[in-house]
Amino acid sequence: MISLKDIVPAATNTISTQFILLDKGNIGQDGKETTCLALVADESASVHFQLWGDECHFFEPGDIIRLTNGIFSYHRSNLVLRAGKKGRAEKVGEFNMLFVETPNMSEIKWANDPTNPRKFVKEAVLSSHSRIFPTLL
Repeated sequence: MISLKDIVPAATNTISTQFILLDKGNIGQDGKETTCLALVADESASVHFQLWGDECHFFEPGDIIRLTNGIFSYHRSNLVLRAGKKGRAEKVGEFNMLFVETPNMSEIKWANDPTNPRKFVKEAVLSSHSRIFPTLL
């Protein structure tokens, strides 16, 4: 399992991690699909998590979620973590997990690695916390 602070954008489903769902945005439509953006965190960082279809109604704040073979990439110009077509998100508990809200990995600007254009490196921090979800303090 990887810590959220160690995820980087990629085009492959390779992220397996566990986190707590802190907040969930409004449920809407993305074409024909129901979607919802959420804020999730572990003990190292937070990130925006894209929920799709039934996930929007199934997961609630306080749920501990295990993500297997997830993907961290851009969706409509937003950098989000999601299960994608090959991954799986499942509820494994609730309310009992240490977490931090900063840094928010979705609020970091990434650039191509000059030594390997197929990889990304952190370029700048746009905001240390989520600009979409206010802090819980």
